[in-house]
Formats: sequence, C-alpha cells, structure tokens
Amino acid sequence: MKTFKQIVEEARKDIKELFPWDVEERRSKNEETLILDIREECEFSAYHIKHSMLVPRGILETACEEEYEDAVPELIEARDREIIVICRSGNRSALAAFTLQLMGYERVASMKTGLRGWNDYELPLVNAAGMTV
Repeated sequence: MKTFKQIVEEARKDIKELFPWDVEERRSKNEETLILDIREECEFSAYHIKHSMLVPRGILETACEEEYEDAVPELIEARDREIIVICRSGNRSALAAFTLQLMGYERVASMKTGLRGWNDYELPLVNAAGMTV
C-alpha cells in the first residue's frame, strides 16, 4: 500500500514543476499560458490567481473529454497550449499534471509550493468578486 505522499513523490519524477516566480514570469510573457486551478470551488472563491480557470480535481479527467457532462471546451482545446496546474500546496497539482500528461497534454507543469508559495512570494490573488485579497 502507498501513502498519498508516496504517490505524489512518484508523480513528481515524471512531471515538470515551476516555482511561483517562474509561473508569474511565464504568464507575463505569454497570455496564452493556461493557469488551471484544480482546487474545490469554495477554495477558488476565497482566493485565486486572476484569469485562472477552475476545474476541480474530482472532474479533471471528464472535463478533458467531449463526451462527458463535465466537459470544459477551453480545456479540451488546450492540448497544445502551455498549462500550469495549481492547487493550495502543490500536491494535488502534481497528480493532476501527471494525469494530464497521461491524457496527451504535452506542455504541462505543476506549480511547486502551490498558492501558499504564491502568497509567500507576495504575488496577487483575487476573490470571487475580483477584489485583491
């Protein structure tokens, strides 16, 4: 039996990870970079990176395929775009990045340290009303 931590560490061996400052730099240089937030809706509403897309981890796989009710067209069409997956601490995003790679997404990375690190680096976050928090 494997623990959550062991599963995450195994996934990290096969994915690319970026620190928050790297994500901010990439985003500022390329507006086409998709910031994919895989936290739950209540977490996202409290604070998130402006212009990020919410697709909760629980529906990620079905959001990537047209035949499911949870399909997200922008995500389906993003197979060739750079995608940076984020969560609170960088663990769920590592698993999600690994899953996206398995599903054929080639330009995927996970944000190491998650939104905790983003906040520690004092990068801006907004709430559901779009107000800086």
